[in-house]
Amino acid sequence: MKENDKPEERWLVIVNPHAGSGKGRKDWPGIRKLLIEKKFRFKEVLTKARFHAINIAKDQIEKGCRKIIVVGGDGTLNEVVNGVFIQKKYPTKDITIGMITVGTGNDWGRMYRIPFKYKKAIKVLKKGKTFVQDAGKVRYQLNGNTENRYFVNMAGMGFDALVAQKTNALKEKGRGGTTAYLYNLMTGLFQYKITRLKIDVDNKDVFDGDVFSMSLGICKYNGGGMMQLPDAIPDDGLFDLTVIRKTSKFKIIRNIKNLYDGSFVKLDEVSTFRGSYIRVVSIPEKSVFLETDGESLGHSPLEFEIIPSSVKVIVNKKFLKGE
Repeated sequence: MKENDKPEERWLVIVNPHAGSGKGRKDWPGIRKLLIEKKFRFKEVLTKARFHAINIAKDQIEKGCRKIIVVGGDGTLNEVVNGVFIQKKYPTKDITIGMITVGTGNDWGRMYRIPFKYKKAIKVLKKGKTFVQDAGKVRYQLNGNTENRYFVNMAGMGFDALVAQKTNALKEKGRGGTTAYLYNLMTGLFQYKITRLKIDVDNKDVFDGDVFSMSLGICKYNGGGMMQLPDAIPDDGLFDLTVIRKTSKFKIIRNIKNLYDGSFVKLDEVSTFRGSYIRVVSIPEKSVFLETDGESLGHSPLEFEIIPSSVKVIVNKKFLKGE
């Protein structure tokens, strides 16, 4: 990078050193070397705390930056996307976002065939094939206030949010990864209490009953490769919604493998819906918690709104070809 480069002429590389239980810090020097070898002109900024990437993205975009590479996991990408939506200088889809995945789940990258090998991921960035996907906005409650959050992959509620919360607590101790997710999935079965939910899709009552878990989103994967929204299309202007009703712990354990190929949606206890506006009310009112893109947030009541064709991302050409 040359010191006199204009912000719009270079990449902003946002690095989360804590991603992947410290993998971001360990691997960044090698990733940086690969970017230089591939003739990327860039400015690097390392995050210092949770939510820092939101402010980095917002501030740098308002100074003219329009190309961002995220070196981190799904949570880091989520923060960058929130920075993109908060800034006021450019339309959101005028900002190009690429990803080098060093997180624990890397589910957004899995959707777009982003290679886990850094050299191959940078090759995808260099080719610069882009795709404009939808984003979601959720309104939720936290400490008596209504908060907003944008997301580009998936939101989980009920049991899914509990597992995310337990996994994030382990990440803070440097013990993340798919194995930790599965461990928390198993132990969480004996902690989670079934919640009654009322769900509206596009202002129509579609569900009122006891729910074990619920996933809503734009892309297909979460939890390190679980296909919880197998029919999701990231640019159709609609959320996909999967609701798992009350069921036995034994049946959940027996069908865990079916989460990875999406076939679990054929079970009698599973219902699926599609819509652009979804409202979730729990009974009792504050009893269902929320995570988006793996990040634990607040609790119900919840309102989800689709933002069609609003985020421009770099993808593997294999995704564009449907491979």
